[in-house]
Amino acid sequence: MAFRLPNWVTQLTTAPSLPALPSVDSVIAEVDKALKTLAATPVAQRDNPGHAASPSQLDDAEKAKVVGLMRVNHVGEVCAQALYQAQALASRDPAKKALFLEAAREETDHLAWTQERLQELGARPSLLNPLWYSGAFALGFVAGQLGDGVSLGFMAETEHQVEKHLNDHLGRLPAGDSTSRAILQQMKDDEIAHGQTAVAEGGQPLPLPVKLAMTAMSKVMTTLAQKI
Repeated sequence: MAFRLPNWVTQLTTAPSLPALPSVDSVIAEVDKALKTLAATPVAQRDNPGHAASPSQLDDAEKAKVVGLMRVNHVGEVCAQALYQAQALASRDPAKKALFLEAAREETDHLAWTQERLQELGARPSLLNPLWYSGAFALGFVAGQLGDGVSLGFMAETEHQVEKHLNDHLGRLPAGDSTSRAILQQMKDDEIAHGQTAVAEGGQPLPLPVKLAMTAMSKVMTTLAQKI
């Protein structure tokens, strides 16, 4: 019986030749987007869902717990910006490029909401955000080079893992923190929609080793982000 390589390995070895390097203008634009994500105050297009919630009453221990959770969620949104901007840059299909950019725009709302919540709690974002952004951008660009099917599959799996992560955080929030709960619930709804869109647009299922690697990397990031 002849040995056959898995489809995803074949894709890696038979991927089309890499396109020309991004133009100087494109590089400048991406640097500008990175600086805005990491240093500027993000502006949401939608109202912060936490504003409609009842005021949160937290003791010091509960507040510290919420700060750790929201810092992790803020890091996730920093990574989402990098990931989708990179996938859009790498895509050769204008329609798929627009899809990634629209996802990044919607994730900007999440970035703004989580940053605002951290400010309300008197806390700072992760000091390692430049590292998280750089790593996510590199992953997104590599995924994009393998074609839109793989790139969309990576998007779908990312959103699936984020959905599970948000479910965990919703279960760990103090009962009295209705503000954070409202924010995370809306984020969860949006992530589910993004994942469904990626599958509907032709996202290919990722192999189990890749999924496990993504889970392991996420675990490292969330562990460090809570404290640093």
